[in-house]
Amino acid sequence: MDNDSPVKGVLYIVSTPIGNLDDITLRALKILRHVDLIAAEDTRRTRRLLSRFDIHTPLVSYFEHNELKKLDKLLSHLKRGKELALVSDAGTPGISDPGYRLIKQAIEREIPVIPIPGPSAVIAALSVSGLPTDSFTFTGFLPKKGGKRRKLLDKLRDSDGTSILYESPHRLMETMEDLLGICGDRQIVVTRELTKAFEEVIRGRISEVIDTLKGRRIKGEITIILAGKGRRG
Repeated sequence: MDNDSPVKGVLYIVSTPIGNLDDITLRALKILRHVDLIAAEDTRRTRRLLSRFDIHTPLVSYFEHNELKKLDKLLSHLKRGKELALVSDAGTPGISDPGYRLIKQAIEREIPVIPIPGPSAVIAALSVSGLPTDSFTFTGFLPKKGGKRRKLLDKLRDSDGTSILYESPHRLMETMEDLLGICGDRQIVVTRELTKAFEEVIRGRISEVIDTLKGRRIKGEITIILAGKGRRG
């Protein structure tokens, strides 16, 4: 396409596997082969995916610490009529990763934004939790400390619906203790390494799950599903 063309490009929001590479969709593979450029949160991880499926589309990094620096270049690419696929470290872009800004800026410039749905740790964890799915809130990562953390935990305590949050392995036990102290000993599900070789789903009351995890060296990506207010099990 001529660089002077007034035709705007397309931004594809492409979901990629959260673990097992076979979870990639046929449509996602087609888009990743077809676009002019792929913007990836973790280029090393994305290269492994592309290599597995023999895809040779050019790749550029786009992550939290270079987001502002790369944003204008990616928007310029789209305004020249080129097609761009945005992929995250794993799962669906824009969910607790820097994709939000690029998506928002593309929409403001009337550049088409097209979702290519697929894996999501949030939905995968919720689907096997056994907790109500008719009303739920995704919180992302809790603030590390201070008033913001307490305020958010208070919201979780008072919510009638199921709450979903991410947590890092080294803060998991601290968060579990905080949830027990603030929300009471209600039902909880901790999922770890979903779709990977060492996938684990731990269900029970918060105190029971804490006992299960005590003394263990916890690794991997973690999603927590917390029962709503009044469901202490």
